[in-house]
Amino acid sequence: MSRILYFSRDYTTHDHRFLSALAKTEHQVFYLRLEKARHAAEDRPLPPEIEIVEWAGGRAPASWRDGPRLLSSLKQVLRRIKPDLVQAGPLQRSAFLVALSGFRPLVSISWGYDLIQDASRNALWSWATRYTLKHSAAMVGDCDTIRRLAISFGMPDERIVTFPWGVDLHHFSLPEGPDRDDADYPDAIRQPFTLLSTRGWEPIYGVEVIARAFVQAARQIPELRLVMLGNGSQAPMLRQIFRQGGVEERVHFPGQVGQVDLPRYYRSADLYLSASHSDGTSISLLEALACGRPALVSDIPGNREWITPGVEGWLFPDGDENALAEAIEQAASDRPRLGRMGEAARRLAEQRADWNRNFPQLFSAYKMALSNCELAT
Repeated sequence: MSRILYFSRDYTTHDHRFLSALAKTEHQVFYLRLEKARHAAEDRPLPPEIEIVEWAGGRAPASWRDGPRLLSSLKQVLRRIKPDLVQAGPLQRSAFLVALSGFRPLVSISWGYDLIQDASRNALWSWATRYTLKHSAAMVGDCDTIRRLAISFGMPDERIVTFPWGVDLHHFSLPEGPDRDDADYPDAIRQPFTLLSTRGWEPIYGVEVIARAFVQAARQIPELRLVMLGNGSQAPMLRQIFRQGGVEERVHFPGQVGQVDLPRYYRSADLYLSASHSDGTSISLLEALACGRPALVSDIPGNREWITPGVEGWLFPDGDENALAEAIEQAASDRPRLGRMGEAARRLAEQRADWNRNFPQLFSAYKMALSNCELAT
């Protein structure tokens, strides 16, 4: 049994899944939270087996100015807990603080955006990325895109463990009973064609591209509907786009939906949309695939690792609202094909996105880190 300190930026759905799985192992796991966002990302409690660590952080958003105070407190935590290993991420935040503390061994975990965006933000962030990876005994990433970026910042290939984190295939599953066959309905009484967006309403996720594309496509398809889960800073702009386009009554805003209810939204949709400008392996995409929903997503490296055009869905040029609108119209005009694509989507999820099968690969990173530490001593 090892003493594991799990150090993350905040408490998200991903943290809940990792910590819930770790709680079922023989390891003694401590949880350290760097900051607390203004809006809760996850409302499910931690498993009772996980020990929450009190320290100087974890109560409010953190900034670089808080670094010295947090580093001092982290060193006290490490002396008190005496972990055998620390798992920390994102790279330039939690993992960077551990690297600065001098603690070894460190297993850094990339959250995608830290390498895709933050690592190249400026010279300081680039240096922090390289420093963290240099002092990491192992690194975990969720796709080949992240692996290549880590290598470009100096991480040795042999110390990288890559696996898609996956989803719970029992929770995110196919609808019970046969789907309706819209080909049986004449055009005059066509059933609604429902699009689903689950990403946050922030610039990185390109939700305004979805909004503008929907306005265009809705003019051509009277039965088109859009469900937009979530919230965020772009809410006023999105509502203005829909209002000015005259389609506001055809858009449903359920708000932030918990994990228990989320599969119902995927299953009730005809097509999943994501216009994200940056992603590793998108968990939302995997959830949609697991629920048998074809996906129409931006043509970025992370998505290309999952979507073969014409098989599980389609790709459209990143940021191109006109291309997205055209692709929506094409998908809505060929509903029978979507059923076959949904079946292919579920098969892909079963083959590559099973959380229960993928998660144990994390322990190969632990083993590598602990072995490297023993060799160093």
